Amino acid sequence: MPIAAVAFDMDGLMFNSESLYEQVGDELLRRRGHRVSRELLNRMMGRPAAVALQAMIDFHRLDATIEQLQAETEAIFPAIVAEQLQTMDGLLPLLDALESASVPKAVCTSSRRIYADQKLRMFSLIDRFDFVLTGEDVEQGKPHPEIYRTAASRWQLPASQMMVLEDSEIGCRAAVASGAFAVAVPGPHSAHHEFPGAQFVANTLRDPRIYEAFSER
Repeated sequence: MPIAAVAFDMDGLMFNSESLYEQVGDELLRRRGHRVSRELLNRMMGRPAAVALQAMIDFHRLDATIEQLQAETEAIFPAIVAEQLQTMDGLLPLLDALESASVPKAVCTSSRRIYADQKLRMFSLIDRFDFVLTGEDVEQGKPHPEIYRTAASRWQLPASQMMVLEDSEIGCRAAVASGAFAVAVPGPHSAHHEFPGAQFVANTLRDPRIYEAFSER
């Protein structure tokens, strides 16, 4: 079926924020005598904030609560974002192309809304999307497909007519399970992930196969 809409994951797909979250996680752990590791990052990536922080607590057996770590994150993260947040290669041209083709688009992220809005507003992007769904808008986070099923429902489309762009294995699993046309766009942080069920693995958001998929509508 032709692609009628496109749903974007956010962290690591639209922005370089996965590397920024890694800095925050490393600082949280440094304060407690630990350092962040690739194994831990893999357990946290793509998960809702509470689930990711619980993974950190369990992994290092921290004497801390999710609420404590969340409060520290909220104190650390804004300054890092203000100084280092960047759009990923190919994002802006892709948004332009989708708008030229009148293809609706949305953001579906595991992030909290306060962080999603902050990032999108920094680049004046929030008004370019039909809607933004966050981890706070669903009962079950990725890899459960709820967020993408919700997006398809908002557009009143079968999920098979929605392209989903995801950078992580967890997110791609959610997209595939929803029945969407799932495209993996891994970055340096997720190049080692596996993406079973994805239609293809793109090099970047500039990959011509992404353009071809929605141009065939």
